[in-house]
Order: sequence, then structure tokens, then C-alpha cells
Amino acid sequence: MQEEGKPVATSGGFIVGDKGVLIIDTMLNKRLNQQVQDIVKNKVGKHIQYAVNTSAHGDHSYGNMYLPKETIITQHSNTQKYVSKNFKADTEFMMQNFGKGRGIEEIIPHTGDILVEANGKIKIDLGGKFVEIIDFGFAQTGGDLFIWEPESKVLWAGNAIVAPKPALTWLLDGHLVETLATLTKVYDFLPKDARVVPGHGSVMGKEDIKWHIDYLATVKKQVQAAIDDGLTLEQTVKKVTMPEFGGYALFGWVHPSLNIPAAYKDLSK
Repeated sequence: MQEEGKPVATSGGFIVGDKGVLIIDTMLNKRLNQQVQDIVKNKVGKHIQYAVNTSAHGDHSYGNMYLPKETIITQHSNTQKYVSKNFKADTEFMMQNFGKGRGIEEIIPHTGDILVEANGKIKIDLGGKFVEIIDFGFAQTGGDLFIWEPESKVLWAGNAIVAPKPALTWLLDGHLVETLATLTKVYDFLPKDARVVPGHGSVMGKEDIKWHIDYLATVKKQVQAAIDDGLTLEQTVKKVTMPEFGGYALFGWVHPSLNIPAAYKDLSK
């Protein structure tokens, strides 16, 4: 259950227009990608015209290879660069975390046909339905994309917003200051009644993003204070415990082992 703070599987979705369907994130392997395609076929009966990867992470993009040949793949230019340079290491990391024998071994990288550049935005016409694909800035990776459907006021956020409270933002690649600025931009962009689909959890409201913003702002304030006091990284990890943001099943790893060291490095520059 998401309410218990446990991690859940990859979230995705699809948007339907008169011309066809756009799917958000193509999942980890053939089996999961086929589930998405079957849902589209059974519920909509239209071809998959576009697919968008919210990041380069395998559980959001490996399924590209199983899409119909005519499907146009959209991703960030940095995602394409990352996959081109790091694909083998990425699959090894994913097998370490998800296990072998799940179809990752057979993945062949399929990168974007349409690329969104840094701080860019494109608009796709599905036929009576317009979809905006936006780079708000560095979030969890240098290639995060947000998908906005203005008619229904739904935003797909990918791993930039991992899951609702009590989940925490993962600073996998560092960049605390930029990530905090990006999530603030996203919050300011959204109308009050917007719905947000995170990368790994149930649908949220706009105000739910404040949990993640407040967490990062508190990390920034407390880590900066520790640096100003001359504390080492080890001392900072011990001091900046922030139990008020506990409850996430992965808190004991994400907060002290990932986010505090990332913040310390970023703020020590």
C-alpha cells in the first residue's frame, strides 16, 4: 500500500486523441510493455502514435524496443546521450536491483525520434487533443520530461516526483539546488485542481508536491548550517536526521546515504 510508505511499481499512462494514442513510459521489459499495449488495444482500439520516456531509467524506457515500428519515440536529448554512452552499465545496474531473468538481458536500446532539448518544450497534436512535453530543469536526472495534458489538467512527472508522501525525492545524480528550483517551477506551473502522476505511485494533487519541496528546502537549510559550522560530511549525516520527514520505507537509505551526501557536495562547491 502506498500509504504505508512502501515503494511500488512504475507508473505510466496514455492519452487518446482522434489520430491515435500517446503512451507515457514504456516499462522495464517485454511482458510489462505488452500489458500497456494490451490495455490501449482493449480500451481504445487505436494505434500507438507516440511514446514518451520521462527519463533514461530502464523501467521507464526499455520497452521502447517492443513498440510498433510506426510509433514515434520522444525523449530528452540528454536521455539519448546517456543511453548511447551508458547502456551496458545501466542494464547491469537494473539487473542488480530487479534481478536476472526478467527480460533485461535481451533489451536493445531504442532512442528518441523526437528530442526535447534542455529547457525546451514541444507540443504534440493527437487530433483534437494537444499534449505538452516539457523540460522544467534538472530533477532526478539531466533528462527529465514532464507530460502535461491541459484539457484534463493531468501532469505525468516520472521519477522527478517518485511517489506521494511519505516518499522522498531521490538525489541520485545530486543537484539539490537545481532539483528544488525545478520542483518549485512545476508547482507554480500547475493550476490548483491539477492531478499529478508520479513515477512510482498513486495520483496526487498539486499540494502534495509541497511535501517534496519542503523536504528539499529543509535539507538545504540544515546541511548549509552544518557546512557553515565546519562539520564534515560524516558529522552532517549524523546531525541532519530530519525525523519529521520519516515514514518512507526507504528513508534509512535515501535520506542519510543518498540525499545528505548529495546536498553536502552541492552546497560545498
